[in-house]
Amino acid sequence: MKEDIRQVKNALRLRMKAVRQAMPPDEKADFDSRIRETFLHSTSYTKSSVILTYVSTPIEVDTLAIIETALNDGKRVACPRCVDGTRRMEFYYIDSLTELSPGTFGVPEPEANPWRLYQEESHPICIVPGLAFDRWGYRLGYGKGYYDRFLSGYKGWTVGLCYSSCVEYKLPHGRYDRAVDRLITEKYLRRCTDGRSGGGYAPFGKHLIKR
Repeated sequence: MKEDIRQVKNALRLRMKAVRQAMPPDEKADFDSRIRETFLHSTSYTKSSVILTYVSTPIEVDTLAIIETALNDGKRVACPRCVDGTRRMEFYYIDSLTELSPGTFGVPEPEANPWRLYQEESHPICIVPGLAFDRWGYRLGYGKGYYDRFLSGYKGWTVGLCYSSCVEYKLPHGRYDRAVDRLITEKYLRRCTDGRSGGGYAPFGKHLIKR
């Protein structure tokens, strides 16, 4: 059964990567802008003093503009760095995108400065990457388990950013998988039914409903 689930997830990963790679650049830029504006105008963002976020690769929802805006807004921003020889990652605070350099898997990472290591803070929100999400907020990751391990001990709020074409009705997940609290696409913001926030949609538009 476990092997079947792995095969299903691997097939889904290939399909979602193909969907993203086939997206026209202009369309992706438009969707990224919509998702970014929805996130930046959400209560989840405005009430958070600390933003933990992945550094986007070309097929992911762009977070670089989110990082720059958050820094300009006076937020504390931390990005992940993989711990050598493990499947763990740590978040380190940055003051500029120039502090990031290619690291594990070629993804830009911050320097491992112990003085800038993120530790449990008040009012954090973590932007969680995913190739796909479902309506309950469960995600399909890249299969390495870095975020699963981090989120198992994380006590703050989470949000997933995803294109609507990569949102499934239901994804396979395990007992210990954690759903994100909010899911944002270019079309809506959804409060996910993970036991804390209930469910519901806030459509994207001029008068965004804050959730």
